[in-house]
Amino acid sequence: MNAITPISTTIVDLQSRHSGLRQRYCLDSTPLLQRQTQRESNARSYPRRIPLELKRAQGVYVEDSRGQVYIDCLAGAGTLALGHNHPVVVEAIQRTLASGIPLHTLDLSTSIKDAFVQTLFDLLPSEFAKDARIQFCGPTGADAVEAALKLSRTATGRHSVLAFHGAYHGMTLGTLSISGNLGPKSALGGLLSGVQFLPYPHEYRCPFGLSGEQSIDANLHYIRHLLNDPESGVTQPAAMILETVQGEGGVIPAPDRWLQGLRAITREHGIPLILDEIQCGIGRTGDLFAFERSSISPDVITLSKAIGGGLPLSVVVYRGELDQWQPGAHAGTFRGNQLAMAAGDATLRFIQREGITEHVSGVGARLQGVLQGLQAEFDWVGDVRGRGLMLGMEIVDPSRNDGAGRPVADGERARKLQRACLERGLIVELGGRHGATVRFLPPLIISEAEIDLVGQILYQAAQSVQGFALAAQQ
Repeated sequence: MNAITPISTTIVDLQSRHSGLRQRYCLDSTPLLQRQTQRESNARSYPRRIPLELKRAQGVYVEDSRGQVYIDCLAGAGTLALGHNHPVVVEAIQRTLASGIPLHTLDLSTSIKDAFVQTLFDLLPSEFAKDARIQFCGPTGADAVEAALKLSRTATGRHSVLAFHGAYHGMTLGTLSISGNLGPKSALGGLLSGVQFLPYPHEYRCPFGLSGEQSIDANLHYIRHLLNDPESGVTQPAAMILETVQGEGGVIPAPDRWLQGLRAITREHGIPLILDEIQCGIGRTGDLFAFERSSISPDVITLSKAIGGGLPLSVVVYRGELDQWQPGAHAGTFRGNQLAMAAGDATLRFIQREGITEHVSGVGARLQGVLQGLQAEFDWVGDVRGRGLMLGMEIVDPSRNDGAGRPVADGERARKLQRACLERGLIVELGGRHGATVRFLPPLIISEAEIDLVGQILYQAAQSVQGFALAAQQ
């Protein structure tokens, strides 16, 4: 196997390959992309906004079939914690392949699996890990969420679930039932019954029209009242599930005091608290697990994406007292992905050994400063939010008001900005209400110099969008 020649030799080299960051890239379709359009499902998503034929990758960079280089601030939707083809991940995969160990083992034990579990439990908060159990699930995070719901229903004997506006937990029928986005649900019937949606705190667009501490107080009061009101129409829940930082919902972090209040409420009512850390966990927010910042301890955690080192893997980890389901209650053929466990173990060890969470806090603050600089200059950048290297920039129309004192979200302008970034060599994603939040999920190993380069490209892209808007008004 030929070694991958590093693309990221120096920042100077990358800048030269961006033609001084002055010229826009040509994004004309290739024969491969044309065949993809003809043969792949209409449900495909990323290629519509990011029409690239990828050739090789290293670190934070990807190169397409025409030799054009891009900084990847999507990174497999947060999956590639150490970026593309990181040496510790590649070495772990190669070592596993050379060992002769079975690559597919269902849920039978191996030394690789045991090492992965031990490493993961060593990283979990000790209070949670001391009596925790782990269930390996199918390859996707959605299956871990499905398992968490089944576990909670079995342990409590109850059936309803409390979920939150703006949530994203997967694309299966069950996980769509507890997700906020109405789009994927519109053509479907037979969704999970007994789901009660609650308001998620959102400083920029508070559902109660409040701000700061008042918003948190009102939110917690509403939830307490709902659960204590015998006429609320909401049956005693089997679980409450939420993302510690909402991702697809628009990069919205849960306030620490709100999480602490939720933990108190769920304990009072005997409701298992499920935290979906599939995207925000494993160092992404500057903590190993995003919930650690609030000093709470959940009952159940769902994990996927980064824990497989870039390969498919998902697990649900939970308090031992919930372990009441029967053998075979949750199964799946691809629970024993040895390559993913080896790559995941190497990734987790590297993150711990190299102090990656501290690095994420530093470069994340630098990127947030870049976004806040754009916010200060362009009136259509309405809000900058997030934690660590899970950041979002909401694009708005400053000429229109939402009736609550905020400018309306502007998905069209956000799409223009995403396209302008891509044409200049930067891959970003959109999310949030109306697709108006530009999202940043770069590899956790991105450097300060690379953050500065992201800032240069962003500024040039924003200037082009600004110029387009001014020309349209004339």
